[in-house]
Amino acid sequence: MEEVPLRITGVQTHDLRFPTSLQLDGSDAVHTDPDYSAALVILETNTELQGHGTTFTIGRGNEIVCECVKALQFLVVGKTLDSIVDNFGKFWDNMVNESQLRWIGPQKGVSHLATAALVNAIWDLWARRERKPVWRLLCDMTPQQLVNVMDFRYISDVLTKEEALDMLTIDPDVQKEREETMLKDGYPAYTTAAGWLGYKDEKIRVLCRQYLDAGWDEFKIKVGQDLADDRRRLQVVRETIGPERNLMVDANQRWDVPEAIYWMKELSEFRPLWIEEPTSPDDILGHAQIAKALAPYGIGVATGEMCQNKVMFKQFLQAGGMQFCQVDSCRLGGINEILPVYLMAHKLNVPVCPHAGGICLNEMVQHLQVFDYVRVSGSTENRRIEYVSHLSEHLETPAVCRGARYFPPQEPGYSCRFRPEALSAFRFPDGTEWKRLIRAGLARNTRAD
Repeated sequence: MEEVPLRITGVQTHDLRFPTSLQLDGSDAVHTDPDYSAALVILETNTELQGHGTTFTIGRGNEIVCECVKALQFLVVGKTLDSIVDNFGKFWDNMVNESQLRWIGPQKGVSHLATAALVNAIWDLWARRERKPVWRLLCDMTPQQLVNVMDFRYISDVLTKEEALDMLTIDPDVQKEREETMLKDGYPAYTTAAGWLGYKDEKIRVLCRQYLDAGWDEFKIKVGQDLADDRRRLQVVRETIGPERNLMVDANQRWDVPEAIYWMKELSEFRPLWIEEPTSPDDILGHAQIAKALAPYGIGVATGEMCQNKVMFKQFLQAGGMQFCQVDSCRLGGINEILPVYLMAHKLNVPVCPHAGGICLNEMVQHLQVFDYVRVSGSTENRRIEYVSHLSEHLETPAVCRGARYFPPQEPGYSCRFRPEALSAFRFPDGTEWKRLIRAGLARNTRAD
């Protein structure tokens, strides 16, 4: 009997929000009271299999992403999985260039966040059908299959299909050795959990000590609101972690270009490895100017979590505007757009250190970074993945991080499935936890949506 093709029959969306603003978890110089949120997409099929995907926001506006997913769903409902993935690059190109919806992008903003959620769900569905985690699905693909999921429009002046094929061709014995290394040793991680801007000095000190005791040796601290305050907080961190461990700082787009250069020169005595998002995430030449000015101080520029598409990444890399490439699993339009960024960064010798920490981001970027090690870079030198553990308890298969190392997931899919009780408690605004907070007058960021 002929097997019935797996077909997508419907799309669910869920506006999930977690009240992180109550403890100022996630706070920085610009986003002072975030409620970490997920626009969750569930692809229904003609079988028991589902595909789960998500994109990350920080509260208000999450509902707009969900509505945009609904506007895009006609592009996937009714299609078989094979009809999508057999020429995934073409499908992706058609999706982001739909003749009317592209006008509210193109390939940026809310429409691209919604695209990421849908595309992430397709990858999750595909991996589950193949009974593999996404990283292994990627690693098991041939160079031609990998190239077929990518779209090279607008980037062929830096990366051609032929170059991509060459980069992705690897000796099977070498690939097997790299996979075994990842499974045995894991991937290096750093923590941001001790450095949120709203935390008091003593809390920072206590958290740094806790992470040191757990084996962590790289710490990222938020900066940017007040120079004297930053100096004091960085002094607390340096005194606690010692002079040899890596310290990174993150301004979350707070400064103008001259201000960023001045501010970081003032903080250079604390020897930060990088300054993250020092200015507008769209200012490619401004980042390049900052990078040039700070190079004599040994401070690199890291950016990318709000870089809107592969074209901007191409230009950041060309201009020398990033010394650390911070892809985000949800800001770009899913894996199809992320893979060519990895290849461009590899060609131009810029290490990829993905943005994570937000709800589900740890879980998704671990797949990407393991793939990069196995099939592209073969190195963890000067590379690391961000890690923040809070909210991981709401996921079915949270990232496993031991001794400051991510260990590759073994369960099928893209690791972004929420526990059923998380959906019932944190769906906004009618989840049980939100109803409780609103009744108690504790919900800081609610309004009549």
